[in-house]
Amino acid sequence: MAECDLALLEIIKNGFEAIADEMAIILMRTAHSPIVRDAMDFSTALCDPQGQNIAQGLTTPMHLGSFYDAMQHLTTQYAGNIDEGDVFVGNDPYLASGQHLPDIYVVKPLFHDGALCGWAATIAHHVDVGGLVPGSNSLSSTSIHQEGLRLPFLKLFRKGVADEAIHAIIAANVRTPDLVLGDIAAQCAAVQAGDRAFADMLHRYGWAQLSRYTIALHDYAERLARDAIRGIADGTYQFEDHIDGLGENGEPIVFRLALHVQGDEVTADWTGTSAQVAGGINAPISFCKSNVYAALRSVMGADVPNCHGYTRPIKVIAPEGTVLNCTYPAACGGRGITGYRIVDCVFGALAPCLPDRVAADGAGGSTLPSFSGQHNGRTFVFSECVMGVWGGTSQHDGQDGVPHMASNQANVPIEIIEADYPIRIERYGVVPDTAGAGRYRGGLGIVREYRILQDNIYFGVRSDKVKYPPHGLFGGQPGTAASNVLVVGGQEQTLPAMPLTPLTLNDGDVYRHVMAGGGGYGAPYDRNPDLVLQDVLDGLVTQAAALSDYGVALTNDLKIDENATRAHRTMMKGQGS
Repeated sequence: MAECDLALLEIIKNGFEAIADEMAIILMRTAHSPIVRDAMDFSTALCDPQGQNIAQGLTTPMHLGSFYDAMQHLTTQYAGNIDEGDVFVGNDPYLASGQHLPDIYVVKPLFHDGALCGWAATIAHHVDVGGLVPGSNSLSSTSIHQEGLRLPFLKLFRKGVADEAIHAIIAANVRTPDLVLGDIAAQCAAVQAGDRAFADMLHRYGWAQLSRYTIALHDYAERLARDAIRGIADGTYQFEDHIDGLGENGEPIVFRLALHVQGDEVTADWTGTSAQVAGGINAPISFCKSNVYAALRSVMGADVPNCHGYTRPIKVIAPEGTVLNCTYPAACGGRGITGYRIVDCVFGALAPCLPDRVAADGAGGSTLPSFSGQHNGRTFVFSECVMGVWGGTSQHDGQDGVPHMASNQANVPIEIIEADYPIRIERYGVVPDTAGAGRYRGGLGIVREYRILQDNIYFGVRSDKVKYPPHGLFGGQPGTAASNVLVVGGQEQTLPAMPLTPLTLNDGDVYRHVMAGGGGYGAPYDRNPDLVLQDVLDGLVTQAAALSDYGVALTNDLKIDENATRAHRTMMKGQGS
């Protein structure tokens, strides 16, 4: 690590982080679409001249490592052709090292005395970028060409002057140009704010000192990351998980991870994972790496800076042509579910060696319903990321109503949905008896029920954990499986986790989604009976489940029957349940 004043290094690190957070706040406050403004599906970063993260805003962890590959692509493509006032835009996984087409990067170079000193970078999930289906998350796409507008890195602004042709091309290729161009403008406002704030730091410290401390920050993050990895016992930790598959009878998609820990380095080897599929859930290698980085960062100490340096001891192996390193022209629109499973696999592999730092399995990431049609004379597209449930831990019950660790996003408020779209949310809450039993139970599944208020509404959904419910840890039981149900004319129809055929809903039809419950941690018969009773009183566990799942017998007036409880738990221990 380069010589520096550690106190000043901490001050400069916090200065970088404050810039990234300010960019995030400005983007959120000026965004037009609910998926950016309310669900917060975006990220911001400050990068050094080489395109390496030096700070990231407190937004979406699965974006954390994605900036690096995209920035390497941009800086190589435009070497010698980067000017003050330029703003770049791009999204394509193959032409810009992007993640999927709805995630659009807007990036601004930062200059001081004519020299490139860094980059202000943003990425945001846009409500629509064209393609086969509204929302551009087509699961049935078999090629990137079917998924929407492909943007290599282009100059959206040249020396401060907008390229109106690019704006016009974007507007012509999306279903909701006002929202998409509005969110791009919000990204531009964010990078402009980053430019101003970085200029203030340059004025305060000078480029020579700031450059030296940026190098030291990467080295410091690497040193702390290596220290954290040394705290994991050497060995190879394996784990296998699944995505349900595409369509009614889809083949399960297998994820196989061998996590090799040797000294102060770790390798995530995905050899044996399923080949890329003829559907829209393939992940580019940049997205695979980003999720591995996010998972491993989450088990390091809070003092590790969120900059590129901490990724140096981490190697990712994902064979080309697999669902984790897809090759052109594989479709990627719904690849978010693949990223969630990457993180879940890393946690599953780490559980035996870090039992107090890893939770049991959760709901498997967000469920992504999409609705579209004509409303008040205009085309609307509404998509949201429905969150979320965690599994139990060694210290407490699993959380419910929270996002997956990899996303850090939020459910769109009911009032926003009902004010802007022909949709009424008729039910939203937790579902009793969905948590996996354990010494610490999992979080409860979330139900979200949408009633359609006019005819001819497009509907599609990406979910998971219908066939493979969340697993428990160390004797904890699995949570209940997810479900997708349509109610049409009073008749219920069960949908697969990821339907391939777009559906049309009409006035009065209902879509009901119940997320999977989180897995339990530890044997259920070791749970404090008083906690079981409290769950019953709170309506989270029924009296019948208290007895069958936990061995806690309750009287008619809801008191613990000590003798019956002791007998039931003795029986459960004998059966190993």
